[in-house]
Amino acid sequence: MKPKISLITLSVADVARSLRFYGDGLGLETHNYKDGDDMVMFRLEGTWLGLFPRDLAAEDAGVSPEGSGFRGVALAHNEPSPEAVDATFAEAIAAGATAVKPPHKTFWGGYSGYFADPDGHLWEVCWNPFTDLN
Repeated sequence: MKPKISLITLSVADVARSLRFYGDGLGLETHNYKDGDDMVMFRLEGTWLGLFPRDLAAEDAGVSPEGSGFRGVALAHNEPSPEAVDATFAEAIAAGATAVKPPHKTFWGGYSGYFADPDGHLWEVCWNPFTDLN
């Protein structure tokens, strides 16, 4: 298998709400989206982010759409400085995210915080002084 993630799809309760959060709030640009489409795709650097109705995603995978609490996954966005982490975190909160853990100095020497999107998907905003991930 080629070591690459092509698309990350988030199952969402309300596609229009999530489209406003990611598109209008965080400034991601849609790709080939038309009002009323079930699937929304955003081209990112090196991969894609998709939004798809939770019930349809569960049906497609053949699993129950129920779920709560920590899902075992967090998406991460790296920034070039602690100040940039603060700015991105503030942008997400202004767009409607919920602050889960405000940005802070980490035990390993970085700077990081967590927010949740409107469906509870965790995002870490991070500065890592040891690896260039931004």
